[in-house]
Amino acid sequence: MANTKSAIKREKIRKLRTMRNKAKRSELRTYIRRYNEALAANSDNKEELLKLAIKKLDKAASKNIIHKNKASRKKSQLMKALNAVQAAE
Repeated sequence: MANTKSAIKREKIRKLRTMRNKAKRSELRTYIRRYNEALAANSDNKEELLKLAIKKLDKAASKNIIHKNKASRKKSQLMKALNAVQAAE
């Protein structure tokens, strides 16, 4: 348990940042899930959803919510899935 005033403040800030980061990660996963669902259904707006997912990944990496290599790896996986679907058509 924090004893000093500064330690109490740091704990409060840590909790706020953790909640904010958790919400951003959840939002990121939602955009990726929406893209994967559109890809599976062969929807017309899969390219738009891909752009949004990539934008969210880049934003999360720039804010250190996820590691930059993870963002790069996820973008690569998303593009690879789109290319596979387009090649099958």
